Amino acid sequence: MAVSNPDVTGHAPSVGSRGRLTEISDDLITQCMHCGLCLSVCPTYALTGLERSSPRGRIRLMKSVQDGIIPVSGTFEYEMNFCLDCQACQTACPAGVKYGELVESARVLIESRRKGFSLKKFILTNFVAGKKGLRVAAAVLRFYQKSGAEKILLPVLKVLMPGLYKRAGMLPCMSDKFAIDVLPEMLDPKGEARGTVAILTGCVMDAMYSDVNIDTVEVLLENRWRIATPTGQVCCGSVSAHSGDIELAKSLAVRNIRDFEKTGADYYVVNSAGCSAFMKEYGELLKEDPQNCARAVEFSARVKDFSEFLYETGYRKPTTKLGGVVTYHEPCHLVHAQKVSGQPRAIVNEISGENYRELNEATWCCGSAGIYNVVHYEEASKLLERKVENIRACGAGTLVTGNPGCMAQITAGVKNARMDVEVVHPATALNRLYKSDRKT
Repeated sequence: MAVSNPDVTGHAPSVGSRGRLTEISDDLITQCMHCGLCLSVCPTYALTGLERSSPRGRIRLMKSVQDGIIPVSGTFEYEMNFCLDCQACQTACPAGVKYGELVESARVLIESRRKGFSLKKFILTNFVAGKKGLRVAAAVLRFYQKSGAEKILLPVLKVLMPGLYKRAGMLPCMSDKFAIDVLPEMLDPKGEARGTVAILTGCVMDAMYSDVNIDTVEVLLENRWRIATPTGQVCCGSVSAHSGDIELAKSLAVRNIRDFEKTGADYYVVNSAGCSAFMKEYGELLKEDPQNCARAVEFSARVKDFSEFLYETGYRKPTTKLGGVVTYHEPCHLVHAQKVSGQPRAIVNEISGENYRELNEATWCCGSAGIYNVVHYEEASKLLERKVENIRACGAGTLVTGNPGCMAQITAGVKNARMDVEVVHPATALNRLYKSDRKT
């Protein structure tokens, strides 16, 4: 496969000459049969029609780098980061190629060879993974939104910095308080507890959707689970790992393992699909860490996504149903990375009744993908437009989905399209119905 010259394509400058993807084996790369069944499900291939922007094309690039045929060039860097890492190709692949592991290892290689200051790494380290930095950023953004500064600055940005203006319009309202500051370390349900679950409040989830964390706790209490909220918990590490900073991700994982273990919980319930997917991989992430590998495996075995946990352990079915037409969007890292699909859909069907409508291309990525909609705004917007049109065709007034990135992305999409659609988390939908039941 021909690889375009980075100088011609306008891609990022070269990050090095030669390199090997030392985190993976040749066997994993050569497992790809190049059959092409991944092409029809790959969002970036759908956008460009270029072979190099497909899963098998990127694997060919990886193999060429591994064999020393091509350098770790700007084109290589661009394509590895242009990938959404939605892992739809893994669902479609008949050979079971672990594409997510491949592309993330390629990003580790790229970041390990980068020299000089990296703004992306600085932001992720200090304002996403860093608890103090996240609080400062959240406070600043909250002031910006509620003081009236947003209304003043947005028109200025529209003229002077249109790119930033578009991105600013996708920012959801910041939470007034972090749930982790409000929730006690242990909460008991009414009646005899079925067991203890520890919850991840998260970074983005707590900064932007702390109400979803509260809904999650109240739903679990309603179903007679004792709730532990580890106060020393940190970011799960997924955004750092997906961006190539694997060492930071490992350090965050170790800290979470230590803090969650202290709770003695039977399960670790996570209401963000991206976080639960990554935390289920702690065992693999720390497999070469002799001090923590066994603990990481045990930890991952206890991790359950919120909807997965409720469905498998049983939950009280509310008598009230959601009103209007309801549909469900499948977060990529729930359906593809975790293979959790039937469980949340069954819950949404149950609480919607006859109001449920299936969403066309429900498993197609909405374009959020961590920070993808920031660094690849134009491409992410095209994917969002496709999602919004499917929602319009469905006629839904409520869309349920279990990932904060998807919630923010789709909310911005329907708002820009001037559609009256509310995007809610399954925990929020359930909690509303439980509250409605108590009033009747």
